[in-house]
Amino acid sequence: MLRCSSQLKESVAIFISRKKKLGRFRDIISSVMENEAENKVYVHYNHSDSCSSARWTARESYRFMYDRAWQDVIDFYSNVVNGRLTLSTLFGTETSIHDDSETVEVSDEKGERSGRWERVTFKIIISYNGGAFDGWQKQPGLNTVQEIVERSLGRFVDEKKAQLLKEKSKPLEGCAVVAGRTDKGVSAIRQVCSFYTWRKDVKPWDIEDAINSVAPGKLRVVSVSEVSRVFHPNFSAKWRHYLYIFPLSNQEIEKQSCENKKEVENFISDGNYNEQRNGYLENIRWENVENLIISDNMGLEAANKPTRFSVCRVNQLLQQLERKLLSYKMFARDTKASRNIGPPTECFMYHARAAEARIPCSVNDHGEGREVMCVELVANRFLRKMVRVLVATSIREAAAGAEEDALLKLMGATCRRATAPPAPPDGLCLVDVGYTEFDPQNCLLS
Repeated sequence: MLRCSSQLKESVAIFISRKKKLGRFRDIISSVMENEAENKVYVHYNHSDSCSSARWTARESYRFMYDRAWQDVIDFYSNVVNGRLTLSTLFGTETSIHDDSETVEVSDEKGERSGRWERVTFKIIISYNGGAFDGWQKQPGLNTVQEIVERSLGRFVDEKKAQLLKEKSKPLEGCAVVAGRTDKGVSAIRQVCSFYTWRKDVKPWDIEDAINSVAPGKLRVVSVSEVSRVFHPNFSAKWRHYLYIFPLSNQEIEKQSCENKKEVENFISDGNYNEQRNGYLENIRWENVENLIISDNMGLEAANKPTRFSVCRVNQLLQQLERKLLSYKMFARDTKASRNIGPPTECFMYHARAAEARIPCSVNDHGEGREVMCVELVANRFLRKMVRVLVATSIREAAAGAEEDALLKLMGATCRRATAPPAPPDGLCLVDVGYTEFDPQNCLLS
């Protein structure tokens, strides 16, 4: 008994000694990391073209993007999701969105099975307001679209799967495969997902009613159809269609022209930069900033840099990307930069345009709606946050007076700091996903 007590005291003493050593080790590591952070110098990407001095820094670009009337855009998307408005309202036309649901219903005999392996696959097209959800992908403790959809599909799973989920103490949920995950704040008009079950009594309208009942006003089913089991929302897709709505300020509306080179040339020839420190946004949402690099003279922002851009110039920049297979690694975020050769970063851009439009809003000085810039992009695939980085970078380059091939030149940059931080997610919307060959007639902007 005494021997056990002695061993216990010895073990406790060793534990306390190791805990103290670990605490001292943590203090040393923390001190080293703090010293490295203080001594580390952050620099902006060094652009070598003639308009480099007129180009916004990452901080300036971020401020320019976020200081906008985004609530009007969020309200517009909400009205579209709920069927009160359509995207054609932006341009005063009646453009219809392509629907190829009949095409994907064609069966592939080699892929179909019968008997005990026979199952029913459904193609589900949904529309949702991005501001009401924390993105598509299911995450613990967050309100995501995938979680709501799969919870609604739980009542349609077969008995075998239901029993398996019960044995593993997991909630009764279906499995929804999606065409493309959207970030927090990004809306969708025709997001495509699929669900399969071995139950033969499940009907499309049952699925539609189940999903529509969980989040009315925020998520709506556009259509549900039975398709071949070989259909995959992501791998079967041939193109994705995105729209970005960017609110314009009164100054930008008054000064819109096809070129703003005069302002840029005056800035460059002057050479006298304002060295007074300007106040930054007090409650800036730094957690949303990607690739934000602060220079060593972080307080020196040139007040006389260009403060507006031309929508026509943005359109000219974007058109240079059309009908080309390019590596968009510099316009991606949250992906490994080392994967820069071949399919992982290559995208074929079918359509890239920008134009002025108007969205209806409740509060506006003119009473006719708010002037906005619409950027429409259609490609075979998109990298993570690629659309938002493209929009922000094209606006920055247009304001700086860059040449028409500025975006093409950035493709060959060596660091992602060469492109601008992503534009706010509030303006982005997944319009449609196509499973047939791309038809330019289905675009909003010509």
